[in-house]
Amino acid sequence: MGDWAGNAAFDGTLRAAQGGDELAFAAVWRWLHPPLLRWLTVVAPGGVEDVASEVWLTVTRSLGAFEGDERDFRAWVFTVARRRAIDWARRRKREPLCAPLDEFDVADPSATSSSLVDADIALEAALTLLQQLTPDQREVVALRVIAGLTVSETAAIVDKSDGAVRVLSHRALRTLAQQLGADRLTRGVTV
Repeated sequence: MGDWAGNAAFDGTLRAAQGGDELAFAAVWRWLHPPLLRWLTVVAPGGVEDVASEVWLTVTRSLGAFEGDERDFRAWVFTVARRRAIDWARRRKREPLCAPLDEFDVADPSATSSSLVDADIALEAALTLLQQLTPDQREVVALRVIAGLTVSETAAIVDKSDGAVRVLSHRALRTLAQQLGADRLTRGVTV
């Protein structure tokens, strides 16, 4: 998950970011922002960018007080993200429904339209499968797979025991496997 040559490289970059080095913070952001967006797509669909902005605002405000290594930092950021996602969901329940504006895609200019369509289709298929899970299962799977957190880190974030996280993960993966098997059967695809 990490792009760092080692924990010492991450520690040095994080310390520089804590000292106000914008390039160091940008490196940390580039490392962790993509999995954060993928995770938020699962737990806060419709609010991904807003919640991500709130997460990074909180992270920048509290960065100086953070102590720990690469894994601790990742767990801390996803803990902040979970809290911001919960806040977003609460605000969303209180807001009146509005028709969404037409969205435009600011795509990578080097990407072909067919590759973007393929990526969108794959993402939609994955999100549809994840919607088959309970909210707890969905959150645990997303933290484990997308965020790359350990069972213990995930348990701490969702305030459950390690055993409960393992059970949720197992049941979720079994449900996904069954769903994938059913999809293959209905499409006539052999495994």
